[in-house]
Amino acid sequence: MAATKKALLGPLVGAVDQGTSSTRFLVFNSKTAELLSHHQVEIKQQFPKEGWVEQDPKEILHSVYECVEKTCEKLGRLNIDISNIKAIGVSNQRETTVVWDKLTGEPLYNAVVWLDLRTQSTVENLSKSIPVNNNFVKSKTGLPLSTYFSAVKLRWLLDNVKKIQKAVEEDRALFGTIDSWLIWSLTGGATGGVHCTDVTNASRTMLFNIHSLEWDKQLCEFFKVPMKILPNVRSSSEIYGLMKAGTLEGVPISGCLGDQSAALVGQMCFQDGQAKNTYGTGCFLLCNTGHKCVFSEHGLLTTVAYKLGRDKPVYYALEGSVAIAGAVIRWLRDNLGIIKTSEEIEKLAKEAGTSYDCYFVPAFSGLYAPYWDPSARGIICGLTQFTNKCHIAFAALEAVCFQTREILDAMNRDCGIPLSHLQVDGGMTNNKILMQLQADILYIPVVKPSMPETTALGAAMAAGAAEGVGIWSLEPEDLSAVTMERFEPQINAKESEIRYSTWKKAVMKSMGWVTTQSPESGDPSIFSSLPLGFFIVSSMVMLIGARYLSGVP
Repeated sequence: MAATKKALLGPLVGAVDQGTSSTRFLVFNSKTAELLSHHQVEIKQQFPKEGWVEQDPKEILHSVYECVEKTCEKLGRLNIDISNIKAIGVSNQRETTVVWDKLTGEPLYNAVVWLDLRTQSTVENLSKSIPVNNNFVKSKTGLPLSTYFSAVKLRWLLDNVKKIQKAVEEDRALFGTIDSWLIWSLTGGATGGVHCTDVTNASRTMLFNIHSLEWDKQLCEFFKVPMKILPNVRSSSEIYGLMKAGTLEGVPISGCLGDQSAALVGQMCFQDGQAKNTYGTGCFLLCNTGHKCVFSEHGLLTTVAYKLGRDKPVYYALEGSVAIAGAVIRWLRDNLGIIKTSEEIEKLAKEAGTSYDCYFVPAFSGLYAPYWDPSARGIICGLTQFTNKCHIAFAALEAVCFQTREILDAMNRDCGIPLSHLQVDGGMTNNKILMQLQADILYIPVVKPSMPETTALGAAMAAGAAEGVGIWSLEPEDLSAVTMERFEPQINAKESEIRYSTWKKAVMKSMGWVTTQSPESGDPSIFSSLPLGFFIVSSMVMLIGARYLSGVP
Protein backbone atom coordinates (compact mmCIF):
# COMPACT_ATOMS: atom_id res chain seq x y z
CA MET A 1 0.00 0.00 0.00
CA ALA A 2 2.80 2.40 0.96
CA ALA A 3 4.63 1.69 -2.29
CA THR A 4 1.48 2.51 -4.25
CA LYS A 5 1.16 5.82 -2.41
CA LYS A 6 4.75 6.77 -3.23
CA ALA A 7 4.28 5.88 -6.88
CA LEU A 8 1.15 8.01 -7.12
CA LEU A 9 2.89 11.08 -5.68
CA GLY A 10 5.40 11.38 -8.49
CA PRO A 11 8.24 13.93 -8.40
CA LEU A 12 8.19 16.51 -5.59
CA VAL A 13 9.60 20.04 -5.36
CA GLY A 14 10.73 21.85 -2.22
CA ALA A 15 10.55 25.60 -1.65
CA VAL A 16 12.42 27.78 0.84
CA ASP A 17 10.22 30.77 1.75
CA GLN A 18 12.45 33.13 3.72
CA GLY A 19 10.36 36.09 4.89
CA THR A 20 10.88 39.02 7.24
CA SER A 21 9.06 37.34 10.13
CA SER A 22 9.75 33.66 9.52
CA THR A 23 11.43 30.98 7.42
CA ARG A 24 9.55 28.01 5.99
CA PHE A 25 10.31 24.98 3.89
CA LEU A 26 7.39 23.49 1.95
CA VAL A 27 7.15 20.45 -0.30
CA PHE A 28 4.70 20.24 -3.23
CA ASN A 29 3.55 17.52 -5.61
CA SER A 30 4.69 18.78 -9.03
CA LYS A 31 1.73 17.15 -10.82
CA THR A 32 -1.11 18.47 -8.62
CA ALA A 33 0.49 21.47 -6.80
CA GLU A 34 -0.71 19.86 -3.55
CA LEU A 35 1.15 20.96 -0.42
CA LEU A 36 2.37 17.78 1.30
CA SER A 37 4.23 19.09 4.34
CA HIS A 38 6.03 22.12 5.74
CA HIS A 39 7.84 23.52 8.77
CA GLN A 40 8.14 27.13 9.98
CA VAL A 41 10.54 28.98 12.30
CA GLU A 42 10.04 32.57 13.49
CA ILE A 43 12.96 34.97 12.83
CA LYS A 44 14.07 37.60 15.35
CA GLN A 45 14.24 41.25 14.35
CA GLN A 46 16.77 43.49 16.10
CA PHE A 47 16.31 47.23 16.67
CA PRO A 48 19.74 48.51 17.80
CA LYS A 49 18.61 52.13 17.42
CA GLU A 50 15.26 53.68 16.61
CA GLY A 51 14.66 53.34 12.91
CA TRP A 52 17.24 50.57 12.53
CA VAL A 53 16.02 47.06 11.69
CA GLU A 54 18.50 44.18 11.49
CA GLN A 55 18.56 40.39 11.39
CA ASP A 56 21.33 37.85 11.93
CA PRO A 57 22.23 36.26 8.55
CA LYS A 58 23.50 33.12 10.31
CA GLU A 59 20.21 32.75 12.19
CA ILE A 60 18.40 33.02 8.84
CA LEU A 61 20.65 30.36 7.30
CA HIS A 62 20.30 28.00 10.29
CA SER A 63 16.52 28.44 10.17
CA VAL A 64 16.55 27.23 6.55
CA TYR A 65 18.52 24.10 7.47
CA GLU A 66 16.19 23.47 10.43
CA CYS A 67 13.05 23.84 8.31
CA VAL A 68 14.43 21.51 5.61
CA GLU A 69 15.33 18.79 8.15
CA LYS A 70 12.04 19.05 10.10
CA THR A 71 9.96 18.96 6.90
CA CYS A 72 11.84 15.88 5.69
CA GLU A 73 11.18 14.22 9.07
CA LYS A 74 7.45 14.98 8.71
CA LEU A 75 7.43 13.53 5.18
CA GLY A 76 9.08 10.38 6.54
CA ARG A 77 6.30 10.00 9.11
CA LEU A 78 3.79 10.34 6.24
CA ASN A 79 5.63 7.49 4.48
CA ILE A 80 6.67 9.81 1.65
CA ASP A 81 10.08 9.09 0.15
CA ILE A 82 12.20 12.28 0.27
CA SER A 83 14.34 11.00 -2.61
CA ASN A 84 11.36 12.10 -4.74
CA ILE A 85 12.32 15.75 -4.06
CA LYS A 86 13.94 16.62 -7.40
CA ALA A 87 14.45 20.40 -7.09
CA ILE A 88 14.37 23.30 -4.63
CA GLY A 89 13.20 26.87 -5.21
CA VAL A 90 14.08 29.92 -3.11
CA SER A 91 11.77 32.82 -2.37
CA ASN A 92 12.95 35.63 -0.11
CA GLN A 93 12.28 38.97 1.53
CA ARG A 94 13.59 41.51 -0.95
CA GLU A 95 15.98 44.48 -0.56
CA THR A 96 17.41 43.18 2.75
CA THR A 97 21.18 43.57 2.41
CA VAL A 98 24.01 41.25 3.49
CA VAL A 99 27.79 41.56 3.07
CA TRP A 100 29.95 38.56 3.95
CA ASP A 101 33.53 37.24 3.75
CA LYS A 102 33.93 34.82 0.85
CA LEU A 103 36.96 33.15 2.48
CA THR A 104 35.40 32.42 5.89
CA GLY A 105 31.70 32.45 5.01
CA GLU A 106 31.07 34.79 7.95
CA PRO A 107 28.72 37.79 7.65
CA LEU A 108 30.63 41.06 8.16
CA TYR A 109 27.59 42.80 9.70
CA ASN A 110 23.98 42.00 10.44
CA ALA A 111 21.53 41.96 7.52
CA VAL A 112 20.07 45.45 7.10
CA VAL A 113 16.34 44.82 6.63
CA TRP A 114 14.24 46.45 3.90
CA LEU A 115 12.25 48.36 6.56
CA ASP A 116 15.39 50.02 7.95
CA LEU A 117 15.45 53.85 7.95
CA ARG A 118 19.05 54.67 8.92
CA THR A 119 19.88 55.76 5.36
CA GLN A 120 17.48 58.69 5.19
CA SER A 121 20.21 61.37 5.22
CA THR A 122 22.14 59.28 2.63
CA VAL A 123 19.05 59.40 0.41
CA GLU A 124 18.65 63.15 0.96
CA ASN A 125 22.29 63.79 0.03
CA LEU A 126 22.19 61.55 -3.05
CA SER A 127 18.94 63.09 -4.30
CA LYS A 128 20.72 66.46 -4.59
CA SER A 129 23.07 64.88 -7.15
CA ILE A 130 20.31 63.73 -9.53
CA PRO A 131 19.54 66.27 -12.29
CA VAL A 132 15.91 67.45 -12.14
CA ASN A 133 15.48 67.02 -15.89
CA ASN A 134 17.22 63.62 -16.03
CA ASN A 135 16.31 61.24 -13.23
CA PHE A 136 18.56 58.51 -14.61
CA VAL A 137 18.13 56.43 -11.44
CA LYS A 138 14.37 56.10 -11.88
CA SER A 139 14.49 55.70 -15.67
CA LYS A 140 17.02 52.84 -15.39
CA THR A 141 15.65 51.11 -12.29
CA GLY A 142 11.92 51.97 -12.20
CA LEU A 143 12.38 52.95 -8.55
CA PRO A 144 12.29 56.23 -6.60
CA LEU A 145 15.37 57.03 -4.52
CA SER A 146 14.35 55.64 -1.13
CA THR A 147 15.65 54.02 2.07
CA TYR A 148 13.69 50.93 0.93
CA PHE A 149 16.17 49.65 -1.66
CA SER A 150 19.51 47.85 -1.27
CA ALA A 151 21.95 50.33 -2.87
CA VAL A 152 21.63 52.93 -0.09
CA LYS A 153 21.88 50.23 2.60
CA LEU A 154 25.05 48.93 0.94
CA ARG A 155 26.40 52.48 0.67
CA TRP A 156 25.84 52.92 4.44
CA LEU A 157 27.65 49.63 5.19
CA LEU A 158 30.60 50.60 2.97
CA ASP A 159 30.81 54.00 4.70
CA ASN A 160 30.37 52.88 8.31
CA VAL A 161 31.61 49.33 8.88
CA LYS A 162 35.41 49.05 9.01
CA LYS A 163 35.35 45.24 8.65
CA ILE A 164 33.48 45.65 5.34
CA GLN A 165 35.81 48.39 4.11
CA LYS A 166 38.83 46.17 4.83
CA ALA A 167 37.23 43.10 3.20
CA VAL A 168 36.46 45.10 0.03
CA GLU A 169 40.07 46.36 -0.11
CA GLU A 170 41.34 42.78 0.28
CA ASP A 171 38.89 41.40 -2.29
CA ARG A 172 37.15 39.21 0.31
CA ALA A 173 33.71 40.89 0.37
CA LEU A 174 30.57 39.64 -1.35
CA PHE A 175 27.25 41.50 -1.40
CA GLY A 176 23.84 39.99 -1.84
CA THR A 177 20.19 40.12 -0.94
CA ILE A 178 18.89 37.19 1.14
CA ASP A 179 18.52 34.91 -1.90
CA SER A 180 22.21 35.35 -2.77
CA TRP A 181 23.34 34.72 0.80
CA LEU A 182 21.25 31.53 1.01
CA ILE A 183 22.17 30.12 -2.42
CA TRP A 184 25.89 30.84 -1.86
CA SER A 185 25.76 29.16 1.57
CA LEU A 186 23.60 26.18 0.53
CA THR A 187 25.75 25.40 -2.53
CA GLY A 188 29.01 25.20 -0.59
CA GLY A 189 29.73 28.63 0.86
CA ALA A 190 33.48 29.26 1.22
CA THR A 191 34.18 25.97 -0.56
CA GLY A 192 32.68 26.67 -3.98
CA GLY A 193 29.38 28.40 -3.21
CA VAL A 194 27.59 29.95 -6.20
CA HIS A 195 27.36 33.76 -5.94
CA CYS A 196 24.25 34.67 -7.91
CA THR A 197 20.88 36.36 -7.80
CA ASP A 198 17.90 36.41 -10.15
CA VAL A 199 16.49 39.29 -12.18
CA THR A 200 13.59 39.93 -9.76
CA ASN A 201 15.86 40.41 -6.75
CA ALA A 202 18.46 42.33 -8.77
CA SER A 203 15.73 44.75 -9.87
CA ARG A 204 15.20 45.79 -6.22
CA THR A 205 18.80 46.79 -5.52
CA MET A 206 18.75 50.11 -7.45
CA LEU A 207 21.99 49.04 -9.14
CA PHE A 208 20.31 47.03 -11.93
CA ASN A 209 19.18 48.28 -15.32
CA ILE A 210 15.74 46.73 -15.85
CA HIS A 211 15.95 47.31 -19.65
CA SER A 212 19.34 45.71 -20.35
CA LEU A 213 18.96 43.23 -17.42
CA GLU A 214 22.52 43.92 -16.27
CA TRP A 215 24.28 45.68 -13.41
CA ASP A 216 24.61 49.29 -14.52
CA LYS A 217 28.03 50.96 -14.41
CA GLN A 218 26.61 54.48 -14.10
CA LEU A 219 24.39 53.46 -11.17
CA CYS A 220 27.26 51.67 -9.41
CA GLU A 221 29.44 54.77 -9.83
CA PHE A 222 26.63 57.00 -8.54
CA PHE A 223 26.22 54.88 -5.38
CA LYS A 224 30.02 54.25 -5.22
CA VAL A 225 29.51 50.49 -5.15
CA PRO A 226 32.39 48.32 -6.44
CA MET A 227 30.97 46.00 -9.11
CA LYS A 228 33.32 43.16 -8.12
CA ILE A 229 31.23 42.44 -4.98
CA LEU A 230 27.95 41.99 -6.90
CA PRO A 231 26.46 38.54 -7.64
CA ASN A 232 25.98 37.15 -11.16
CA VAL A 233 22.46 37.81 -12.43
CA ARG A 234 20.56 34.77 -13.67
CA SER A 235 16.99 34.01 -14.75
CA SER A 236 14.37 33.00 -12.16
CA SER A 237 14.26 29.38 -13.37
CA GLU A 238 17.52 27.52 -14.02
CA ILE A 239 19.92 25.26 -12.10
CA TYR A 240 22.21 27.48 -10.00
CA GLY A 241 23.96 24.70 -8.07
CA LEU A 242 23.41 21.66 -5.84
CA MET A 243 22.67 21.43 -2.11
CA LYS A 244 25.99 20.59 -0.43
CA ALA A 245 24.80 19.56 3.05
CA GLY A 246 21.89 18.05 4.97
CA THR A 247 19.24 15.52 4.08
CA LEU A 248 18.73 16.98 0.60
CA GLU A 249 22.42 17.03 -0.37
CA GLY A 250 22.79 16.77 -4.16
CA VAL A 251 19.33 18.20 -4.97
CA PRO A 252 19.54 21.12 -7.44
CA ILE A 253 18.51 24.64 -6.44
CA SER A 254 16.79 25.70 -9.66
CA GLY A 255 14.29 28.46 -8.87
CA CYS A 256 14.77 31.92 -7.38
CA LEU A 257 12.21 34.72 -7.09
CA GLY A 258 11.76 37.68 -4.76
CA ASP A 259 8.75 36.89 -2.59
CA GLN A 260 6.29 39.18 -4.40
CA SER A 261 7.26 37.88 -7.83
CA ALA A 262 6.97 34.34 -6.47
CA ALA A 263 3.42 35.08 -5.31
CA LEU A 264 2.56 36.51 -8.75
CA VAL A 265 3.74 33.24 -10.34
CA GLY A 266 2.03 31.14 -7.63
CA GLN A 267 -1.24 32.98 -8.30
CA MET A 268 -0.66 32.16 -12.00
CA CYS A 269 -0.90 35.81 -13.03
CA PHE A 270 0.85 35.14 -16.34
CA GLN A 271 -1.37 37.41 -18.45
CA ASP A 272 -0.98 41.13 -19.01
CA GLY A 273 -3.32 42.93 -16.55
CA GLN A 274 -3.59 40.14 -13.95
CA ALA A 275 -2.82 41.26 -10.40
CA LYS A 276 -2.40 39.88 -6.88
CA ASN A 277 -1.99 41.34 -3.40
CA THR A 278 0.15 39.62 -0.77
CA TYR A 279 -0.47 40.29 2.92
CA GLY A 280 2.73 39.61 4.88
CA THR A 281 4.92 41.86 7.04
CA GLY A 282 4.18 44.48 4.41
CA CYS A 283 1.53 44.50 1.71
CA PHE A 284 2.43 44.26 -1.97
CA LEU A 285 0.11 44.61 -4.95
CA LEU A 286 1.64 43.55 -8.29
CA CYS A 287 0.08 43.83 -11.73
CA ASN A 288 1.64 41.96 -14.67
CA THR A 289 2.33 44.43 -17.52
CA GLY A 290 3.75 41.82 -19.91
CA HIS A 291 6.91 42.59 -21.89
CA LYS A 292 6.42 46.36 -21.45
CA CYS A 293 7.98 48.53 -18.75
CA VAL A 294 5.06 50.70 -17.63
CA PHE A 295 6.21 53.76 -15.67
CA SER A 296 3.77 54.98 -13.05
CA GLU A 297 2.54 58.54 -12.74
CA HIS A 298 0.85 57.78 -9.42
CA GLY A 299 3.60 56.65 -7.05
CA LEU A 300 3.96 52.99 -8.04
CA LEU A 301 7.17 51.10 -8.84
CA THR A 302 8.17 49.50 -12.13
CA THR A 303 9.84 46.17 -11.46
CA VAL A 304 10.81 42.86 -13.04
CA ALA A 305 8.01 40.32 -12.52
CA TYR A 306 9.90 37.17 -13.60
CA LYS A 307 12.02 35.55 -16.29
CA LEU A 308 11.21 31.85 -16.23
CA GLY A 309 14.24 30.45 -18.04
CA ARG A 310 17.57 31.53 -19.48
CA ASP A 311 16.13 31.85 -22.99
CA LYS A 312 12.64 32.95 -21.94
CA PRO A 313 11.38 36.55 -22.21
CA VAL A 314 11.32 38.90 -19.25
CA TYR A 315 7.98 40.07 -17.82
CA TYR A 316 7.49 43.33 -15.94
CA ALA A 317 5.05 44.50 -13.27
CA LEU A 318 3.71 47.62 -11.65
CA GLU A 319 3.95 47.38 -7.88
CA GLY A 320 2.38 49.18 -4.98
CA SER A 321 4.37 48.65 -1.77
CA VAL A 322 3.00 49.15 1.75
CA ALA A 323 5.65 48.90 4.48
CA ILE A 324 3.44 47.85 7.40
CA ALA A 325 0.66 45.25 7.18
CA GLY A 326 1.21 42.12 9.30
CA ALA A 327 3.91 44.08 11.14
CA VAL A 328 1.19 46.18 12.79
CA ILE A 329 -0.28 43.00 14.34
CA ARG A 330 3.16 41.96 15.59
CA TRP A 331 3.58 45.48 17.00
CA LEU A 332 0.29 45.26 18.91
CA ARG A 333 1.51 41.92 20.30
CA ASP A 334 5.14 42.72 21.09
CA ASN A 335 5.13 46.48 21.82
CA LEU A 336 1.70 47.15 23.36
CA GLY A 337 0.91 43.64 24.62
CA ILE A 338 -2.83 43.93 23.91
CA ILE A 339 -2.78 40.51 22.23
CA LYS A 340 -0.71 37.44 23.15
CA THR A 341 -0.78 35.80 19.71
CA SER A 342 -1.25 37.25 16.23
CA GLU A 343 -4.41 35.15 15.78
CA GLU A 344 -6.15 36.97 18.67
CA ILE A 345 -6.57 40.10 16.53
CA GLU A 346 -9.49 38.53 14.66
CA LYS A 347 -11.31 37.72 17.91
CA LEU A 348 -10.86 41.27 19.26
CA ALA A 349 -11.94 42.86 15.97
CA LYS A 350 -15.00 40.61 15.81
CA GLU A 351 -15.93 41.60 19.36
CA ALA A 352 -15.83 45.30 18.40
CA GLY A 353 -17.44 44.96 14.96
CA THR A 354 -16.28 48.52 14.24
CA SER A 355 -13.39 50.84 14.92
CA TYR A 356 -15.85 53.31 16.45
CA ASP A 357 -14.38 56.08 14.27
CA CYS A 358 -10.85 55.28 15.41
CA TYR A 359 -8.29 55.40 12.53
CA PHE A 360 -4.80 53.91 12.66
CA VAL A 361 -2.05 54.99 10.23
CA PRO A 362 0.87 52.57 10.88
CA ALA A 363 3.55 54.68 9.18
CA PHE A 364 6.26 53.18 11.38
CA SER A 365 8.79 53.34 8.52
CA GLY A 366 7.35 56.40 6.84
CA LEU A 367 4.84 55.98 4.03
CA TYR A 368 5.66 53.94 0.92
CA ALA A 369 3.38 53.91 -2.15
CA PRO A 370 1.83 56.11 -3.31
CA TYR A 371 3.30 58.88 -1.08
CA TRP A 372 6.97 57.95 -0.59
CA ASP A 373 7.17 60.19 2.47
CA PRO A 374 9.90 59.06 4.88
CA SER A 375 8.97 61.83 7.33
CA ALA A 376 5.54 60.30 8.12
CA ARG A 377 5.04 58.50 11.42
CA GLY A 378 2.40 56.22 12.91
CA ILE A 379 -0.65 57.84 14.49
CA ILE A 380 -4.03 56.80 15.91
CA CYS A 381 -6.81 59.36 15.42
CA GLY A 382 -10.34 59.70 16.73
CA LEU A 383 -9.78 58.31 20.23
CA THR A 384 -12.47 58.90 22.86
CA GLN A 385 -12.96 57.59 26.43
CA PHE A 386 -15.09 54.85 24.88
CA THR A 387 -12.17 53.53 22.75
CA ASN A 388 -10.78 50.19 23.91
CA LYS A 389 -8.32 47.61 22.63
CA CYS A 390 -11.00 45.93 20.47
CA HIS A 391 -11.55 49.16 18.51
CA ILE A 392 -7.79 49.62 18.07
CA ALA A 393 -7.52 46.01 16.83
CA PHE A 394 -10.30 46.66 14.31
CA ALA A 395 -8.67 49.93 13.22
CA ALA A 396 -5.36 48.10 12.68
CA LEU A 397 -7.04 45.64 10.29
CA GLU A 398 -8.84 48.50 8.53
CA ALA A 399 -5.49 50.26 8.10
CA VAL A 400 -4.17 47.33 6.05
CA CYS A 401 -7.28 47.50 3.85
CA PHE A 402 -7.17 51.28 3.40
CA GLN A 403 -3.51 51.15 2.38
CA THR A 404 -4.39 48.49 -0.20
CA ARG A 405 -7.21 50.71 -1.49
CA GLU A 406 -4.73 53.55 -2.02
CA ILE A 407 -2.37 51.47 -4.14
CA LEU A 408 -5.24 49.81 -6.04
CA ASP A 409 -6.60 53.26 -6.94
CA ALA A 410 -3.14 54.29 -8.18
CA MET A 411 -2.84 51.08 -10.21
CA ASN A 412 -6.27 51.57 -11.78
CA ARG A 413 -5.27 55.10 -12.84
CA ASP A 414 -1.95 53.90 -14.31
CA CYS A 415 -3.41 50.90 -16.13
CA GLY A 416 -6.62 52.59 -17.24
CA ILE A 417 -8.68 49.42 -16.69
CA PRO A 418 -9.99 49.02 -13.10
CA LEU A 419 -9.58 45.56 -11.60
CA SER A 420 -12.89 43.67 -11.42
CA HIS A 421 -11.68 41.62 -8.44
CA LEU A 422 -8.56 41.29 -6.29
CA GLN A 423 -6.61 38.02 -5.97
CA VAL A 424 -5.04 37.76 -2.52
CA ASP A 425 -2.56 35.55 -0.67
CA GLY A 426 -0.25 35.55 2.35
CA GLY A 427 -0.57 34.60 5.99
CA MET A 428 -2.98 37.40 6.92
CA THR A 429 -5.60 36.14 4.43
CA ASN A 430 -6.57 33.46 6.99
CA ASN A 431 -8.25 36.32 8.88
CA LYS A 432 -11.83 36.30 7.54
CA ILE A 433 -12.68 39.68 9.09
CA LEU A 434 -9.72 41.24 7.28
CA MET A 435 -10.80 39.72 3.97
CA GLN A 436 -14.39 40.92 4.39
CA LEU A 437 -13.18 44.40 5.37
CA GLN A 438 -10.98 44.42 2.28
CA ALA A 439 -13.92 43.61 -0.01
CA ASP A 440 -16.01 46.33 1.69
CA ILE A 441 -13.32 49.01 1.44
CA LEU A 442 -12.39 48.21 -2.19
CA TYR A 443 -16.02 47.63 -3.11
CA ILE A 444 -14.99 44.76 -5.40
CA PRO A 445 -14.85 41.01 -4.64
CA VAL A 446 -11.74 39.61 -2.96
CA VAL A 447 -10.72 36.15 -4.18
CA LYS A 448 -8.51 33.91 -2.06
CA PRO A 449 -7.07 30.52 -3.13
CA SER A 450 -7.94 27.64 -0.80
CA MET A 451 -4.18 26.97 -0.53
CA PRO A 452 -2.77 30.38 0.47
CA GLU A 453 0.93 29.41 0.24
CA THR A 454 1.28 30.93 -3.20
CA THR A 455 4.70 32.52 -2.55
CA ALA A 456 6.28 29.13 -1.87
CA LEU A 457 4.24 27.59 -4.70
CA GLY A 458 5.66 30.14 -7.16
CA ALA A 459 9.24 29.32 -6.12
CA ALA A 460 8.47 25.60 -6.46
CA MET A 461 6.95 26.11 -9.93
CA ALA A 462 10.05 28.02 -11.11
CA ALA A 463 12.34 25.30 -9.70
CA GLY A 464 10.36 22.39 -11.14
CA ALA A 465 10.09 23.99 -14.59
CA ALA A 466 13.83 24.71 -14.93
CA GLU A 467 15.78 23.29 -17.84
CA GLY A 468 17.46 20.10 -16.65
CA VAL A 469 14.67 19.47 -14.11
CA GLY A 470 11.54 19.67 -16.26
CA ILE A 471 9.00 18.15 -13.90
CA TRP A 472 6.57 21.10 -13.65
CA SER A 473 4.77 22.29 -16.76
CA LEU A 474 3.90 25.99 -16.91
CA GLU A 475 1.69 25.56 -19.98
CA PRO A 476 -1.78 27.03 -19.24
CA GLU A 477 -3.57 23.76 -20.03
CA ASP A 478 -1.34 21.86 -17.56
CA LEU A 479 -1.67 24.21 -14.60
CA SER A 480 -3.81 22.79 -11.81
CA ALA A 481 -7.17 24.48 -11.24
CA VAL A 482 -7.22 26.19 -7.85
CA THR A 483 -10.36 26.36 -5.72
CA MET A 484 -11.14 29.86 -4.50
CA GLU A 485 -12.96 31.48 -1.59
CA ARG A 486 -14.78 34.67 -2.56
CA PHE A 487 -15.63 37.67 -0.34
CA GLU A 488 -18.28 40.04 -1.74
CA PRO A 489 -18.73 43.66 -0.53
CA GLN A 490 -21.41 43.84 2.16
CA ILE A 491 -21.72 47.60 2.70
CA ASN A 492 -22.99 50.27 0.32
CA ALA A 493 -20.55 52.24 -1.81
CA LYS A 494 -21.34 55.54 -0.04
CA GLU A 495 -20.37 54.17 3.38
CA SER A 496 -17.19 52.71 1.89
CA GLU A 497 -16.24 56.12 0.44
CA ILE A 498 -16.91 57.97 3.71
CA ARG A 499 -14.65 55.61 5.64
CA TYR A 500 -11.94 55.88 3.01
CA SER A 501 -12.02 59.70 2.87
CA THR A 502 -11.72 59.85 6.69
CA TRP A 503 -8.72 57.53 6.49
CA LYS A 504 -7.12 59.89 3.93
CA LYS A 505 -7.60 62.73 6.39
CA ALA A 506 -5.72 60.72 9.00
CA VAL A 507 -2.91 59.99 6.52
CA MET A 508 -2.45 63.73 5.92
CA LYS A 509 -2.00 64.22 9.67
CA SER A 510 0.74 61.54 9.77
CA MET A 511 2.86 63.23 7.09
CA GLY A 512 5.75 65.62 7.73
CA TRP A 513 5.99 64.45 11.34
CA VAL A 514 9.79 64.33 11.46
CA THR A 515 11.20 67.77 10.83
CA THR A 516 14.90 66.97 11.23
CA GLN A 517 16.35 63.56 10.56
CA SER A 518 19.78 62.19 11.25
CA PRO A 519 19.41 58.51 12.19
CA GLU A 520 23.01 57.76 11.23
CA SER A 521 24.18 59.87 14.15
CA GLY A 522 22.18 57.70 16.55
CA ASP A 523 20.47 60.80 18.03
CA PRO A 524 17.79 59.40 20.39
CA SER A 525 15.55 62.45 20.04
CA ILE A 526 12.00 61.59 18.98
CA PHE A 527 12.26 64.16 16.18
CA SER A 528 15.48 62.83 14.71
CA SER A 529 14.76 59.11 14.61
CA LEU A 530 12.03 56.59 14.04
CA PRO A 531 9.84 55.98 17.10
CA LEU A 532 8.09 53.00 15.46
CA GLY A 533 4.91 54.77 16.50
CA PHE A 534 5.55 53.79 20.11
CA PHE A 535 5.84 57.17 21.80
CA ILE A 536 2.86 58.54 19.92
CA VAL A 537 0.60 55.68 20.90
CA SER A 538 2.01 55.60 24.43
CA SER A 539 0.92 59.19 24.99
CA MET A 540 -2.54 58.35 23.67
CA VAL A 541 -2.76 55.33 25.92
CA MET A 542 -1.95 57.56 28.90
CA LEU A 543 -4.73 59.92 27.90
CA ILE A 544 -7.49 57.37 27.59
CA GLY A 545 -6.39 55.27 30.53
CA ALA A 546 -5.19 51.71 30.77
CA ARG A 547 -8.60 50.49 31.94
CA TYR A 548 -10.17 51.37 28.60
CA LEU A 549 -7.49 49.58 26.63
CA SER A 550 -8.04 46.46 28.71
CA GLY A 551 -11.74 46.57 27.85
CA VAL A 552 -12.96 47.34 31.39
CA PRO A 553 -16.11 49.50 31.23
